[in-house]
Amino acid sequence: MPSFLNIDGPYFRDEHNRQVTLRGVNVASDAKMPTKPNLLSHVLEDFFDGDNVSFLGRPFTLEDADIHFQRLRNCGYNVIRYIYTWEAIEARGPGIYDDEWVESTIAVLRKAKEYDFMIFMDCHQDVWSRFSGGSGAPMWTLYAMGLNPQTFDVTEAAMVHNAWPDPATFPKMIWSTNYQRLACQTMFTMFFAGRDFAPKCIIDGKNIQDYLQEHFIGAVTYLAKKIHEAGDLEDTTIIGWESINEPNRGLIGYQRLDAIPCEQKLQKGTSPTAWQAILTGSGRACEIDTWDFGGTGPYKTGSVLVDPEGVQAWLLADYDDSRYGWKRDPGWKLGECIWAQHGVWDPATDTILKNDYFGKMPNGELLDPGKFTETYFMDHYRKYTAAIRSIHKNAIMFCQPPVFEIPPAIKDTPDADDRMVYAPHFYDGITLMTKKWNRLWNIDVLGVLRGRYLTPAFALKVGETAIRNCFRDQLKAMKQEGVDNIGLTPCVFTEIGIPYDMDDKYAYKNGDYISQIRAMDANHYALEGAQVGFTLWTYCIENGHEWGDQWNGEDLSIFSLDDRPPNSYATANASTTIVDATNLKRALSTSTMSTSRTDLQKVTPDAIVAGSRAAEAFVRPSPVYTAGTIAESGFTLSSATFDLKLLAGKSTEETTPTELFVPPFHFPRDGTAVTVSGGKWEYDVERSVLRWWHAEGEQWIKIVGIGRMSADYDDEGYAETCKRNYRACIVM
Repeated sequence: MPSFLNIDGPYFRDEHNRQVTLRGVNVASDAKMPTKPNLLSHVLEDFFDGDNVSFLGRPFTLEDADIHFQRLRNCGYNVIRYIYTWEAIEARGPGIYDDEWVESTIAVLRKAKEYDFMIFMDCHQDVWSRFSGGSGAPMWTLYAMGLNPQTFDVTEAAMVHNAWPDPATFPKMIWSTNYQRLACQTMFTMFFAGRDFAPKCIIDGKNIQDYLQEHFIGAVTYLAKKIHEAGDLEDTTIIGWESINEPNRGLIGYQRLDAIPCEQKLQKGTSPTAWQAILTGSGRACEIDTWDFGGTGPYKTGSVLVDPEGVQAWLLADYDDSRYGWKRDPGWKLGECIWAQHGVWDPATDTILKNDYFGKMPNGELLDPGKFTETYFMDHYRKYTAAIRSIHKNAIMFCQPPVFEIPPAIKDTPDADDRMVYAPHFYDGITLMTKKWNRLWNIDVLGVLRGRYLTPAFALKVGETAIRNCFRDQLKAMKQEGVDNIGLTPCVFTEIGIPYDMDDKYAYKNGDYISQIRAMDANHYALEGAQVGFTLWTYCIENGHEWGDQWNGEDLSIFSLDDRPPNSYATANASTTIVDATNLKRALSTSTMSTSRTDLQKVTPDAIVAGSRAAEAFVRPSPVYTAGTIAESGFTLSSATFDLKLLAGKSTEETTPTELFVPPFHFPRDGTAVTVSGGKWEYDVERSVLRWWHAEGEQWIKIVGIGRMSADYDDEGYAETCKRNYRACIVM
């Protein structure tokens, strides 16, 4: 771990001016859900008792931390995107912080320091909150906005797994459509632009926008302050903080409430217009189109009557609003849609009065997704950054704009400072939504979104080579958008990953993970080709074959309890101990990190594989510290061949060579061949490190290991692909 991570244009560098490659994973997706009670997303009991939850023991207990950090180190990861939620800090009510959880978090972060991890903190959210079908904000925030989460199901204000009649039949990826449903649309509109679009929403003398943002930033900075006071984590272990995960504009920029915006590419299940969502949220019946998602995108399947029978998604007029101690302004009436109160529609006649209400700024300037990013998102980002840096002075800020949107045009402005990272997300939407790896075709989604094709049919990419190159080119294009709009700064994809439950969980029945390996390899090929850092989504300590990541039917974890060999010491969670006063005191006491890695990093192939899925594709060699600048780097899985080309400004120093992660999983001691352009090298197989001392100028290294893939990995034909992807079809 560098003593201080510097930013040099698009590169990270250590104190010796070596280029640092960030390769890591999200830890852990379980952290979206509380431990007390253990409310996984398919559990209804006690779900709505949201004021009385604890996240203590997330992402895992201190007693189990060695197991998890060792496992991730063995995979070659050097950076962690550390997942926590606003709810974990402030679940019990406004301004009431969970100090026990904060202290346990610091203890786990100190344990991560022992394993030389760099960490950036991610205050995670998905569709605002667990109570609107995702994760993130405390339950009280919904009540603050006048919403009633207990009626979201019947009004379809949100699709919530916990409240689904039969959780096992919860439609795959339906949770993501909540961004286009009333609850989430309202909450993000209020959070980012309440002053402009909901001026009547005053609580404790503040507009709801200021009230929510101040509490969100206050909770995060409370954690940052405690980490700062710990005294031994900033800048070495905790390198930075990421902005709010996957921000959404809500209704901001909608030009028409009675039409699906042209930029909305995701439709699945019922797909209401914003106007229909407003009506059903107020108890009215609506005939709503239904959609599904196929191999080339969404398609309409019909329509269905959604009839809440008078039940509203809003709190009743006689609701006891004293529960959380706030004072709501008399001008903000409970029992009535807030958008009706602002004159957007007339409940007496059920007609729209201001169809373009959200389509313009107060000054009359038209709003669109890009304008939202450059105004409302950036206004929040500036406040958030200033608050973090008032505590963590050298924090690297990982700026994450809305998913797949062009980043804000802040190049050469004070907003684009020299310790800022562009942090986009990328998922292969076809594979994610259909849960199949289709080697026959895919779509250039970014190209479609950017209008590069006359028709989406021209965005079709045929054949696996074309698909892999398409992924790479999309990542390159997103990286370039960062350069063009933010400036010459590093790009780290803080989420990218694949679903493991492909083909109706076929791999769980026969152990054949070839589809997952191909999909994961294609994603890593893209990352390496684009020369970007990443944190893979995800690591989940409770993943199992039945419920996946235990959240909304997702199953993207590289590790699963159900893929462990019997009696595996390397993967068993040996302890269920929750952090207590004794082990907290031990872990929180400042200590000097040992320089000996012998006990921490002895690696065997079995220790890597145990419990992991498609490890062939994600346990792969990579530069870690490069004495110079990387020109090209990549791993060919089929031949277990790693190639690196670099440009060195000077010969390497004896104590600071180029260092590569070279896993014995692919490169055993007696089965590895190394050739170099010059210099000397040594391979420490126990620590999975190859050190290379080389001269200045253009240099290269090639490492060839033992191929773990079958001879036909690159050669599966059309018939075999059809058989694997479409098992019920007959190929003529």
